[in-house]
Amino acid sequence: MIKDFKMKHIEDVPWMICDEGDVNYCAYVDTDSNYFHAEPILKHFYPDFDEMSDKDKDEKLEKVALKYQDIITKSYDTLVKECFNVPTHRLEMKTECVIRSAYFRKTRRYAQWITKQEGIVKESLDIKGLEFKKANFPPVLGEFFKGILIDVLKGSTQTDVDKKVKEFKIQILNGDIPLTKLGNPTGVKTLNKYMGRKPKAGEMFTQMHKGAPVSAKAAAVYNDLIRFWKLNQKHSYIAQGDKIKYIYLKPNPYQIDTLGFLDFDLPPKIEEFMEKYADRQKIFDAILLNKLEGFYDDLGWNLSLNPYKEKFFNFN
Repeated sequence: MIKDFKMKHIEDVPWMICDEGDVNYCAYVDTDSNYFHAEPILKHFYPDFDEMSDKDKDEKLEKVALKYQDIITKSYDTLVKECFNVPTHRLEMKTECVIRSAYFRKTRRYAQWITKQEGIVKESLDIKGLEFKKANFPPVLGEFFKGILIDVLKGSTQTDVDKKVKEFKIQILNGDIPLTKLGNPTGVKTLNKYMGRKPKAGEMFTQMHKGAPVSAKAAAVYNDLIRFWKLNQKHSYIAQGDKIKYIYLKPNPYQIDTLGFLDFDLPPKIEEFMEKYADRQKIFDAILLNKLEGFYDDLGWNLSLNPYKEKFFNFN
């Protein structure tokens, strides 16, 4: 354990966890894996650590990790006797990987930049459970989020990330990214359950039962437009079980706020309607902004690039 960069010799107190006032350098625990912040102990052993190359830092880290894995494994001899009154054990610590930097959000939701795994040099990004990797997150937004995450793990500053976020939002608002790539992916599992009364003569939209999820409502609207504009001879209706995308809409003549669509069969007339009334601001806010807020908060950053948060996220 480390306290103000002064080593407590684990060899002397092999099964000690922490004294009062000690600093806990454990970054993350999951099942039988433990991740420790190693920089303080490395600076203790190597005062010139900050001046080393990344490669040298990785080598020193692995050297120290291997040393202490043996010390901790040996300490179990005392632990099992003192705490459990058993003479032998099969507990063993093993250094699995060297991680140059990592981001831990919640249990089993993290990203880590691995440089060596089980003694083998391996430059790779390991991402587990983060929201932007999920199937219901638009891939184009997920790739952007992954990009800034990599930047942060490799040392980018908040100013660098802020600039990329601002530039990306401009692309969304200016229409540089197609709506078909910005649509929220989802499955239509309950369309039939929530379908209510069909439109009467002169009416346009199906009445949906109370509690209908956005996916069902967006799919029903699409089907109603297909029928109303007589597009069904060349284009398919959305059926229960289909994989669709949906977007948010600005105020429009039909007073609809979401619209679903099939990626592989999008009628030009509906695509034109989408382009005219798509609420790109809401698409950014509802899908990406809240994820960015959580990410910035985890890093201890202020989401506003300056004292004017609203100005940053609502610029023209």
